[in-house]
Amino acid sequence: MATTTSFRRAHVSFGYLLRSPARFIAFGFGLGLAPRAPGTLASLAAIPVYNVLAARMATVDLLLLAGLAFFAGVWACEQAGRDIGMEDHGGMVWDEMVAMLFTLSFLPGTFIAQGAAFVLFRYFDIAKPGPVGYAQLKIRGGLGVMADDLVAAFCVLLCFTLWKLILG
Repeated sequence: MATTTSFRRAHVSFGYLLRSPARFIAFGFGLGLAPRAPGTLASLAAIPVYNVLAARMATVDLLLLAGLAFFAGVWACEQAGRDIGMEDHGGMVWDEMVAMLFTLSFLPGTFIAQGAAFVLFRYFDIAKPGPVGYAQLKIRGGLGVMADDLVAAFCVLLCFTLWKLILG
């Protein structure tokens, strides 16, 4: 299977996504078709989704939902990557959405915390420093698509933890 960076993209239409549940999920219900910065759009869209869910669910239930969404994403990204012929197509944004839901579940529900989490997550997801880049290079298939974003989410949570330890 061919791999790609987010810079190279095969043409995918909304109709093409609708013909496969895996593609529809992997492309974030169509958000991945955005002509510019689909990962950023999906990460941003996860914030109001989280806020709606958090108002109706306990944190443990949110984490269970994020876990289920992660495993659904492994399957969906594996299938979509195989269908498209690109292991990590730039429009496959389910990984960003799930990682943001996971991250937000551990943080205060304030605008500042959510905004900071969004900025930090986008930094780790785009720049792929240290363990994020390692995960992207070493883990293949649908699990690889999902794993590097989960590692980026852990990096965001580490930043918040360090901030709290240093500043109280």
